[in-house]
Amino acid sequence: MRIALISGGSGLVGKAILHQLFKNEDYDYVLSVGRRKLAIKQQKLVQIEGDMAKLLNWDWEEKVRAQSLGGEHNSLLEALAEKTAEVHAFSALGTTIKQAGSKEKFYAIDHDLVIEFAKWAKSLNASKFLYVSASGADANSSIFYSQTKGKTESDLKSVGFDYLGLFRPSLLLGNRHEFRLGEQVATILMKPLVWLKLFKNIRPIYDYQVAKALVKTALAQKSNSVEVISSGEMQDLSK
Repeated sequence: MRIALISGGSGLVGKAILHQLFKNEDYDYVLSVGRRKLAIKQQKLVQIEGDMAKLLNWDWEEKVRAQSLGGEHNSLLEALAEKTAEVHAFSALGTTIKQAGSKEKFYAIDHDLVIEFAKWAKSLNASKFLYVSASGADANSSIFYSQTKGKTESDLKSVGFDYLGLFRPSLLLGNRHEFRLGEQVATILMKPLVWLKLFKNIRPIYDYQVAKALVKTALAQKSNSVEVISSGEMQDLSK
């Protein structure tokens, strides 16, 4: 049995990852965690909700069991409890400083919650962790956003996964629910690079391309390594 764990499923890339996982026959279950449930129903999908900052203290088995009164999720629970499944974790958690309200709240989401999810995934015997970071991620950057992404990447390395994939997309294209003026302007200015197929690492990338790259990488034979995947490499992987 192969199980996917995912956090950040409500976001632009997270939704695309879910779509890829649902249609891929290599995954038997998709276990999504979040502060609230997604308005999605799918045969593979099992959702649990709560305070993500306390994820390590959740009685996640009881949360799953409460939705499985007919025993339909017993095989999932047994496989995770007995550590007989191959488990891959996908993190697309992320926000903006404006949405979060402050640098401190932004850091709590983009760093702390990602690390909390990673530790929880490791406790469930996840062998691979695939993280949607950002182009320019650097723990020593003077830009707070890039610095936070870089620190998150660095701290993920200490969790101890067999494989850690750090995906650094450039400007993301897709259908967002919220309006972001800066991204809209940048998209208008940079989209010609997509049409002309120039500068792969800096031109915008579509959400589905990132998602395809994550799932394809997770299913590849990789172990005992940390890998940084650029935006250009993601576009190649998604073909």
